[in-house]
This record gives sequence, structure tokens and C-alpha cells, in this order.
Amino acid sequence: MTGTVYLVGAGPGAPDLLTLRAAKLLARADIVFHDALVHPGTVALAAQAETVAVGKRCGRHSTAQRFINKRLIDAAAKFAIVVRLKGGDPMLFGRADEEMRALEAAGIEYEVVPGITAALASAASLKRSLTLRGVSRSVALATFSRAPGSDEIREQVNADSLVFYMGRDSGVEIAQQLIDAGKPVSTPVAIVEACSTERERMLTLTLEELAAGDAQRWVDASQPSLLMIGEAFAARQLQVVRSADGMLVAA
Repeated sequence: MTGTVYLVGAGPGAPDLLTLRAAKLLARADIVFHDALVHPGTVALAAQAETVAVGKRCGRHSTAQRFINKRLIDAAAKFAIVVRLKGGDPMLFGRADEEMRALEAAGIEYEVVPGITAALASAASLKRSLTLRGVSRSVALATFSRAPGSDEIREQVNADSLVFYMGRDSGVEIAQQLIDAGKPVSTPVAIVEACSTERERMLTLTLEELAAGDAQRWVDASQPSLLMIGEAFAARQLQVVRSADGMLVAA
């Protein structure tokens, strides 16, 4: 007999942004393998379970993916409910495919429980929509690659709203490449750090300022951050007009 492995999205940070399904699974789990950036309050929802940190942090010692895969397989042989708790959504930059393929090869049943990804939560914190009628009809969620010959920036510049995950240390390079690819230097940029948590901070600037390194002195290297680039993130200009019935409304 083997147990079931649940790949669960922990959301952007705040424990109360967890889905009900995820919270119920944590309350029933026998063992939880969690990412480094999962909020301690979220892990605490699995008070009855054995908890194991297997997260990856840029520039720090981390658990090899193949070892995580093996631990999930081994745990399923001993426990009924195994939770692999991933920051954000498991299917977006979470290496879920590698874990799913390993579980399939071992004949282990698994389910995926989605979570709120940081791009959506950051847009909510900024009070700026990722899509905006007449301004932004397309969104690209990306990570930045320094691979020689990579043309991804030129491909992404066509999206109206760009969101770069794990782009903290590459902000200057990302901005310069976007400018070189034709993005206006006045394009609004928002940086959201530690989204939805008590440590959340937000900075707004332009692509030109980002390329000049203005954000480097502000960003806390110990916190996760998101780069959001596009006209949809500009300061909102409200126009107050009088409606037909005499009421003042924002247009």
C-alpha cells in the first residue's frame, strides 16, 4: 500500500490566502515537505505532521531536486497523506513537472492543489490590474535567463504587462535589455517585496531608473521580490465627472 502525494500551493505568503482545500490537507497530513519561503504560520497548520524543509534559496545551500523526488517516493511508502508544500502555485516555476514524473514512474498516486501565485497577489497589493482595457491585453510571467544567445527578452517585450519572478538581482540587466528591445524608458515599473506578508514593501519607478540601478539600494536581498513592468502599473489618474443623475463618479 502506498499513500497519496499532494502538490499543494501555499500561495504568495500570508497564511490566510491559502485555499480551503490546502488548509484541510495540511490539517490531515502525516508529513509535509515545504519550501524555504513558505510562511511559518502556514506550516503550523500541519501541527500533527512531521515537517521537513526542502526549499531552495538563490545563493544558499539547498536540497537537490532528485533528492526531494526520492524523499516523496519514500514517504508515500510509509504515510497515507504526504504534502509537498510549494510557494505560490505548484505549476508555475515550482518544478512540479519533475516531481510528478518521478511519482508517475514509481506508480504513486498524486494530486495537485493550486495556489495564488505572487503575480496575482502583488497586483492586488498594488491595486493595479494586470490587464487593463485599452492598455494591457496580454501578460507574460517569466524568469530571466542569462543563457548565451537567449532571445527571450525580445519575445517578452511584445507582452503589455511583464512580470519577472526571481528577478531581484537582474533588474538592471532586464531593464537595459527591454530598453534595447524598444520598450520606452518611461515605462512604469513596480517592485513588490515579500508580497502579502507583514514585511511587504512596494517601490514604483521607471524602466530608465531601474536600468540606472535606482532599485538596488532599496531591495532587501533576504526577501523574495517581483518585478512588474508595463503601463498597467502606472499611477492611476482619476477623472471625476458628473453623471446624468447629478452624482459625482470616477471615470
